[in-house]
Amino acid sequence: MKILMTASEAVPYAKTGGLADAVSALSLALAKLGHEVRIVIPRYYGINRGELTQVEGAMGVHVGGGEEWCAVYTTALPGSPKKNPVKVFFIDHEKFFGRDGIYGTPAEPDFLDNPRRFTFFCRAAFQLCRKTSWYPDVLHAHDWPTALVPVFLKFGERHGEFANTVSVLTIHNLGYQGIYSKDNFWYTNLGWNDFYAAGFEDWNMMNLLKAGLYSADKLNTVSPNYAEETKTHVQGFRLDGVLRHRSADYMGILNGIDSGLWNPKTDDLLPQKYSVQDMSGKAKAKEALQREFSLSGKSDVPIIGMVTRLTGQKGVGALFGPAYGSAWSICRDMNLQFVLIGTGESWCENELRSLSGRLSNFKAQIGYSENQSHLIEAGADFFLMPSQYEPCGLNQMYSLAYGTLPIVRNTGGLADTVSNYNEEKGTGTGFMFNDLTPSAIYNTVGWAVWAYYNRPKHIEAMRIRGMKQDFSWEKSAKVYIAMYESALNPAP
Repeated sequence: MKILMTASEAVPYAKTGGLADAVSALSLALAKLGHEVRIVIPRYYGINRGELTQVEGAMGVHVGGGEEWCAVYTTALPGSPKKNPVKVFFIDHEKFFGRDGIYGTPAEPDFLDNPRRFTFFCRAAFQLCRKTSWYPDVLHAHDWPTALVPVFLKFGERHGEFANTVSVLTIHNLGYQGIYSKDNFWYTNLGWNDFYAAGFEDWNMMNLLKAGLYSADKLNTVSPNYAEETKTHVQGFRLDGVLRHRSADYMGILNGIDSGLWNPKTDDLLPQKYSVQDMSGKAKAKEALQREFSLSGKSDVPIIGMVTRLTGQKGVGALFGPAYGSAWSICRDMNLQFVLIGTGESWCENELRSLSGRLSNFKAQIGYSENQSHLIEAGADFFLMPSQYEPCGLNQMYSLAYGTLPIVRNTGGLADTVSNYNEEKGTGTGFMFNDLTPSAIYNTVGWAVWAYYNRPKHIEAMRIRGMKQDFSWEKSAKVYIAMYESALNPAP
């Protein structure tokens, strides 16, 4: 099967979140299963042309009643199978992508020309296929920036070499939809009849994701539970009706994790590797974590870890809200240590600095460090994720792989990957709560800390149980293949 991934991000080239990890990891998993996979992303300013190979000749893209010209570069995705490498193509257009930022900058969070930037990019994906004489069986789009790919396929491109091509659109986060003034619609080169037929209309605006959801042959999101949540008014972000309408073609497929990168048996970023058979390395990681964050080296005190974006989606209001968040009370009342790294909203960053200065058992670092992220996953006893909503989540799966027990809200992919602790039986892999309130977070952290001190055998068994679970991308890739096949061979 030939599959073209169209995306705005892919590691290691451009990343703002889990989308980039998922695109590259899924592509590698599909290639290892024998499928021919290619990725196309924009060539942003930060991607060095000198490390890429230029495809000969300029490429014209029909948009806005005329043509935009661009260059194309290529390379092989790191980690690709030698006999079946994943080729990555980069669309190089200086006016649209030769700037800092993928979607925006701190000064301009959402570039004004984003609808035109990504309209051009989605059109360019079809031109790339023509330029390289390579036509996919499946065009796989990811989130709103490439949601026009299934629209263009359905309303104009599904003929000739694309006659048998099908489209799939993956929702990584329904909260981001690409809603812009419909004054930008002319740039798509589609007719106004298509504007309404494809579902662009959104309260006199143009909604790119909505049009993609109407147009794609198959839809999915990144966990089964989130798929169900998005069909409700509470978490549907006004598109729940569309998703209920498309429910026969919509499913949730859990993201995997890169077990080559996130594996305590092979992790070179840890002071000592460890496994289910020998957990001594986890104790070494805890010691190193306490030194790294200048915490007292008490091996018998539980550590709560967090690696997060400091945004409302991640539940930071209920945890760190000045005067009402629960973090202060947790650290004041409980015999524990709390370590966090993250960046995001300025009020939250300032509150973390304040807490770090006032509490001896709370340490936060603003920013992101790969080394510290791995150290927290391995050295912490619990990992806290009080998300408002979580399409899939990766850190809870990293935590389970490292024998660190998640404390999570019962939502989205968190509910699909963590099973709640049962005090009587000692079963489960983590601790869960339902309401996103300071008291719910406080009580659940307290429950986990109580179990740590009073049910150590339960804690140990839960760690082992979590480490034995299979969150590999190969498992998820096989479900994607089944979805592709159902699109290519629809039931009568």
